Amino acid sequence: MIHAFKKFGLNIVLDVASGSIFTVDDVAFEVIKYFDKNKTFNGVYDNLNFGRHEIEEAVSEVKHLIEEGVLFTEDEYKDLNLIEKRNPVIKALCLHVSHDCDLRCKYCFASAGSFKQERKLMSFDVGKKAIDFLLKNSGSRKNLEVDFFGGEPLLNFEIVKKIVEYAREEEKKFGKHISFTLTTNATALNDEIIEYLNENMENVVLSHDGRPEINDFMRIDKEGRGTYDLITQNILKFIQKRNGKTYYVRGTFTSKNLDFSKDVLHLYNLGIREISVEPVVLDEKSPWAILPQHVERIKEEYDILAQEYVNAKLKGEGFNFFHFNIDLTGGPCVSKRLSGCGAGFEYVAIDPDGNIFPCHQFVDKPQFKLGTVFDGITRADLVEEFKKNNVYEKEECSNCWARFSCSGGCAAANYNMCGDIKKSYTVSCELERKRVEVAIAAKLYLMEKGIEN
Repeated sequence: MIHAFKKFGLNIVLDVASGSIFTVDDVAFEVIKYFDKNKTFNGVYDNLNFGRHEIEEAVSEVKHLIEEGVLFTEDEYKDLNLIEKRNPVIKALCLHVSHDCDLRCKYCFASAGSFKQERKLMSFDVGKKAIDFLLKNSGSRKNLEVDFFGGEPLLNFEIVKKIVEYAREEEKKFGKHISFTLTTNATALNDEIIEYLNENMENVVLSHDGRPEINDFMRIDKEGRGTYDLITQNILKFIQKRNGKTYYVRGTFTSKNLDFSKDVLHLYNLGIREISVEPVVLDEKSPWAILPQHVERIKEEYDILAQEYVNAKLKGEGFNFFHFNIDLTGGPCVSKRLSGCGAGFEYVAIDPDGNIFPCHQFVDKPQFKLGTVFDGITRADLVEEFKKNNVYEKEECSNCWARFSCSGGCAAANYNMCGDIKKSYTVSCELERKRVEVAIAAKLYLMEKGIEN
């Protein structure tokens, strides 16, 4: 299977199975598409409006690429059973140290931090058991990850510090290293917390929705007041003191701001250089939901944003946008291309009581409880279900050209919107395909300009 498209004046051809990407001239672009439809070159001279010599040259070039095994390659991954053969282990935890929050964001999937449960904070005992669980279930893997999450994890900052201290001592006994990340709404950032995060967190994710009128409409405190001024001040101060260490500012766009490219550019103009703005996933009954009729409008926004992204890079003032980060030379390993984030078998979430779930978006669904940090995994059947949830288990994915880029989409979004982790959420699919196209095109264009390699 191939996917051929045009962007930034380039004719781009992606060979899906091999991952090979080419830019070709107009004649070859049409020849390749014709061959893809007919599986033969018969009749190509009669159907393309180019000179015979031009077509012959293009046919010869395409045949050479096919013979080299980089074009129209067969998908050989399906029967390899790569996930089962790899015998995956737990490599990452999403540690819900707080099921409470000081904000009441209107689109919050976590019910303002409570996850539809009693508001509570994780104890040190549960945190220790979670670290023990990770270290003991990570097999021979040396590098591990823990994300402090909520709710708002800084509401439980003292326990965060104790867990990190405990983990640093315990990881030595196992010959491992844990990288810590913390996700915060940034309201509580102060000099002490900033200094601690900069010393101890490999990555920090900070929430901000962009323009004041958008952020202050969606991200409000308990009294209904907007948070733009407070979090903008705190985030900029944090970034200034981060000294180049990894961070990114994450926003959410809804039906309220389908023109979200303006929010990305607003963050950029504030001086923020690591940006991610994601589409909300909400039931269609929500006034903020992204609906099928919004898809084409959103695609236009990705085109606008891609052009602005490229323009900024050309000026030497570029920013990183999460969905435009793509590796055209190597990319993720094959098993990750097939199975995605590893939710439920490589990556799990731990709630304040020590219950284990496939990821942070399943924590409010007791039917997906995998076990506890005290007793370990007790639902091996659920683990197996998630482990087998790869692109070949989804009918829509098996015939999609972008399947190795999105890896079948988000299991939680699929379940929330379709009632089945193996049934693809089509709105997300449409947006992912668009993002992959513009990401590839932007990268190739910048490479041709000598900006990236």
